Amino acid sequence: MEMAKAYNSKDHEDRIYQSWERNGFFKPIIDSSKKPFVVVIPPPNVTGSLHIGHALDNTIQDVMVRYNRMKGVPTLWVPGTDHAGIATQNKVEQKIAKDGLTRHDLGREEFIGEVWKWKDEYQSHILGQLKKLGASCDWSRLRFTMDEDYSRAVIEAFVSYYDKGLLYRGSRIINWCPRCHTSISDLEVEHDEENGSLWFIKYPLVNGGEITVATTRPETMLGDTAIAVNPNEVKYKALVGKHAIIPIINREIPIVADAAVDLGFGTGAVKITPAHDPLDFEISERHNLEKIVVIDEDGRMVESLGDQFAGMDRFEAREVLIGLLEDGGYLVKSESYTHSVGHCARCQTIVEPLLSLQWFASMEKLAKPAISAIKSGEINLHPMKWNKVYLDWMTNIRDWCISRQLWWGHQLPVWYCECGEIIVSKTWAIEDLNDLSPTVGRKQRKCPKCASYNITRDPDVLDTWFSSALWPFAILGWPKKTSDLEAFYPTSFLATARDIIFLWVARMIMSGYEFMKEAPFTDVYFHATVFNKEGKRMSKSLGTGVDPLELMDKYGTDATRFGLLWQTAQGQDLKFGEEAILNGQRFANKIWNASRFVMMNLEDYKSVSHETISPSLLEEDKNILAELHQTITQTDRYLEKYDFQHAVEVIYEFFWHSFCDKYIEIAKTRIREGADSKIAAQFTLDKVLVDSLKLLHPFMPFVTEAIWENLDQEKFLIISSWPK
Repeated sequence: MEMAKAYNSKDHEDRIYQSWERNGFFKPIIDSSKKPFVVVIPPPNVTGSLHIGHALDNTIQDVMVRYNRMKGVPTLWVPGTDHAGIATQNKVEQKIAKDGLTRHDLGREEFIGEVWKWKDEYQSHILGQLKKLGASCDWSRLRFTMDEDYSRAVIEAFVSYYDKGLLYRGSRIINWCPRCHTSISDLEVEHDEENGSLWFIKYPLVNGGEITVATTRPETMLGDTAIAVNPNEVKYKALVGKHAIIPIINREIPIVADAAVDLGFGTGAVKITPAHDPLDFEISERHNLEKIVVIDEDGRMVESLGDQFAGMDRFEAREVLIGLLEDGGYLVKSESYTHSVGHCARCQTIVEPLLSLQWFASMEKLAKPAISAIKSGEINLHPMKWNKVYLDWMTNIRDWCISRQLWWGHQLPVWYCECGEIIVSKTWAIEDLNDLSPTVGRKQRKCPKCASYNITRDPDVLDTWFSSALWPFAILGWPKKTSDLEAFYPTSFLATARDIIFLWVARMIMSGYEFMKEAPFTDVYFHATVFNKEGKRMSKSLGTGVDPLELMDKYGTDATRFGLLWQTAQGQDLKFGEEAILNGQRFANKIWNASRFVMMNLEDYKSVSHETISPSLLEEDKNILAELHQTITQTDRYLEKYDFQHAVEVIYEFFWHSFCDKYIEIAKTRIREGADSKIAAQFTLDKVLVDSLKLLHPFMPFVTEAIWENLDQEKFLIISSWPK
């Protein structure tokens, strides 16, 4: 084929991708004698479009998939998407709010129907973006975390955990978002340093005297049930066991000694509000203190506080209370104070620590094999610095609140009878998979204990991360013993962002050992976080995000992939700049032009016997071939270490500078003059070009395949053999 004078990515990318997909090149060729290379995609949320971090993450995965496929390894990359409970529900609620509606106006069934419509639209959009990026996933194995088979896996896991005593229902402090109206995990709370105040409040003692406490949240004093001091604080020893009076509401509370009290904070004496502070809750458990909720799920003061505070916003109540304390002579002073304030990662509302009845997973037993896996090297985290971060969190792990007060998600397979019986039923849950009612399912059921028919299903759904923790094996058919599960589990390689090391990676490891009795993967690569030029997180809502689709449209997909990898130093975050993408575009053009020159000068070479070429190679031929060999070796070494930046750099330096700038210029003279060494030069050009295209293909798949079409080759480049 005659090559165009210039490379235009728009002429080739869609056409080539469709050809790959049509020919089934993304499906693994099973070979029982070879260990497969398996990757499961970190499932993007069905909430919109992919961002630049997704582009980097999926480029890295595609590089490893194409590399292993070319090495002759049976290779599978399983695609999928995540239902993303809170995020997706918020998006749909925002959508219907434009029509003046809330989810409660629609009702649960109709609202979830709207969410499914959203999912179908945006999943299609996301998959199109992945294909545009060149992701060579096996689309015949596409999974979604709310598919019926996947939902069965979630039910299986919940019931299994419950039967083993690893799940329980109890009242504990959780993070509550007054805007999203649901509990969220510690890992979904973003802590920001804010300038606030530290108030010093005087509490009278029952038998005379006073004790001063310091607090950043005076509004919670209405729920105080004790004052605590450190047992090593000498000045308070005589007060332990005595009682103080809460100002304004005049309720008596004890003074207790607890080692958890920070001697360096405030006055060394702290108010204990067990229903609104996690540390206070732990102290209350040790001292058997009452727990009084004074802020409700809307972030407002509870009705039981009376006309003075009932229904008042928590921050409004703070200002009113400060005024009352000041008027009553109880406010000693206030100081400027910078402290960490938790915000909901989804909507940025200030989170309220709240005593709430929820479902929890006991984590200590589940964490043990997952800790051993990292210590023994059975699972390798890259870069290695993440080992310590992972182990620190896992060895101090807390029980996990798994219930969410949402409508979109996997509804708990739990029913409650009027007699107090809790019924966890896999059979009932599977029967009701398509039933959206928050109460009784399609079949009338009776309590196994008292035979009552007055049974109500728990309306809550599971934390999204509960279902995604099953991802590496649930997408292969678990709990069924499928051929895919047998052939492709455990998986090989996972690339993901560092900010979900605990939310997702650790939980997949725990789930893998619990249900499959082995690690879900062997290597985890935590890629860089992509920041803007100022070093700040990108945000679409603030207009500081970069749309990878726009980059691919402007510069081409290969240039975008190359530019992202070029900036990805191992373990270092990157400040994104389009200069690297532009450099990738220049490189794609250089590859095209150099290839075009070589092929234009091979016409007579193809008809010549090559048996006698080797002895006629000149020193410059041998040098470039030796350098090619070294480049192949270095590329292998870098990819085996997941060092993608140096892998693209070494190929770039070889092709642009050694091959194009030096060798091709020498070869031009030999070909033009028709010297005896012309055939040797043509042989060398041909050899270096073919192997270079193979080396480049995992990183820049479209331009290399477009050039390959013009070579006298039987196979597509995507399934050609990796150079040795």
